[in-house]
Amino acid sequence: MSPRSHPSKRADQLVVLGQATPRAPGEVWLVGAGPGDPDLLTVKAVKALALADVVVHDGLVSEDILALAPAGARKLSVAKRKSRHAYAQDEINRMLVAFARDGLTVVRLKGGDPFIFGRGGEELEACRAAAIVCHVVPGVTAALAAAASAGAPLTHRGSAQAVTFVTGHAAAGLGPDGQARWGEPALDWESLAKTNQTLVVYMGLSAAPAVAARLIAAGREAATPALVVENASRRDERRIATTLGRLAADIAGLSGPALLMIGEAMALADVGATVDAQPVFALEARA
Repeated sequence: MSPRSHPSKRADQLVVLGQATPRAPGEVWLVGAGPGDPDLLTVKAVKALALADVVVHDGLVSEDILALAPAGARKLSVAKRKSRHAYAQDEINRMLVAFARDGLTVVRLKGGDPFIFGRGGEELEACRAAAIVCHVVPGVTAALAAAASAGAPLTHRGSAQAVTFVTGHAAAGLGPDGQARWGEPALDWESLAKTNQTLVVYMGLSAAPAVAARLIAAGREAATPALVVENASRRDERRIATTLGRLAADIAGLSGPALLMIGEAMALADVGATVDAQPVFALEARA
């Protein structure tokens, strides 16, 4: 028999000492974890978590959701709070790329939806620049969960023909300590102050007095209904029905992550309803 008929196995088994065996690059999954209730995860999010070698997650992602990753997966928190970041965004971007280059499947588990004030766009750009395959799995953003639990529709044929999502603060550079500084976002307040539309303000708790003042100055009535939802979809969810004029005073005791929802349709909110603390579906942790 010729050597072509029986290829030698010794060539396949040859290992050159001192050289690392090259590994195929892994992939990054940007996965929306939803607002907190595990039942609001998408099926695709659960499937992506089952593939994870590494889970890089936000601080607000619950242990119930993290338990759906394989038991052997490494879990790394990159929790962010306003002006207090465990990791800068550039560090998170480099981390995702480094793990993927090491041949790992990386799940970047983000609260809500990756592309709704979740910096998913920046992480996607970093992966593309490094030639890393990046998948995006949408999630239920907090405004949808807050509106559903309170029975306050974001759009309504009679009172809200549009809905706008804005952020309550915007980056304004870095301070001397290297942490991000925040300022008021540059928004078209006259447009946002028009009637028959719903304005949803993310990360707006500390900015609420300024938001209310801007909207009233731009022509929105002080009597416009407003709804504040703290910890949307979680067992400790709290709702406050107020008006634009009373907003600043009525939220003085809140400290958790909260959404501000302003507009005529918020008059339909049921602040007395309770959030069901029992999961509808039993999700099992992955082995």
